[in-house]
Amino acid sequence: MAFKPLHDRVLVRRVKSDEKTKGGLIIPDTAKEKPAEGEIISVGEGARKDSGELIVPGVKAGDRVLFGKWSGTEVTVDGEELLIMKESDILGILS
Repeated sequence: MAFKPLHDRVLVRRVKSDEKTKGGLIIPDTAKEKPAEGEIISVGEGARKDSGELIVPGVKAGDRVLFGKWSGTEVTVDGEELLIMKESDILGILS
């Protein structure tokens, strides 16, 4: 199933977090925080100004981004856990 976000929303896949600390201790799943880093999977066409003019999104599919800890809504698409969020919830693009 293909999923295309509407307006200024983006679909994000969280990146995997480290399972060990720098000292070599294994972190159990219950103690891990969900990563605030992800990869853009799909982007909507953008928001519209009051005049009807389209505001083009500043991110594109494939970008690695940082987002707020509580940003987005978790959804399942094709059996995969993803996040859908507004573009304004994205803090920045990693290069």
